[in-house]
Amino acid sequence: MEVLEAIKKRRSIRAFKATPVSQSALDTILEAGRLAPSWANTQTWRWVVVQDPDVKLRIAEQALRPGNRGTDAAKKAPVVIAAFAELNKAGFRDGQPATDKGGYWYMFDAGLALENMALTATSLGLGTLFIGGMNSKEVEKILKSPQGCTCVILMILGHPDEDPEARPRKETAELVLRDGFPEK
Repeated sequence: MEVLEAIKKRRSIRAFKATPVSQSALDTILEAGRLAPSWANTQTWRWVVVQDPDVKLRIAEQALRPGNRGTDAAKKAPVVIAAFAELNKAGFRDGQPATDKGGYWYMFDAGLALENMALTATSLGLGTLFIGGMNSKEVEKILKSPQGCTCVILMILGHPDEDPEARPRKETAELVLRDGFPEK
């Protein structure tokens, strides 16, 4: 599948089949994340691959916000990938923030890696759902993350049991400005 085709085909999937994700597909998806660019090549992301039904249930019931539309998917999909990042590395030089984005650069780096992973999953016929409506401290507790490492987002992964339509997108002309913003 061509990259643009995967971009156009990717959807947020909330219904998954019980079919397991093959180890080779999972390895390919994780490799795609590993190859993403990062600030000064710091590669601060860490992925906890959760396949144990009891651990997935604990995450879904204890860490997701009440009413989160992804709760059922987190319980039933074969894989939940908890994306973590090491703090105070991305966006830093010599221990000091090197950009006005300071200590939040890890979010950008994690996003790059996760998009690589989601597009690779799509190209393999798998579906994903990103869940940010969570208590990251609770996920960190459940998965026993070390100090200095924070949970950024959850990516649910599996074989889709739905084929949602694409949601409306703004036209390119609404998003692109040439040589700056217009004067008011």
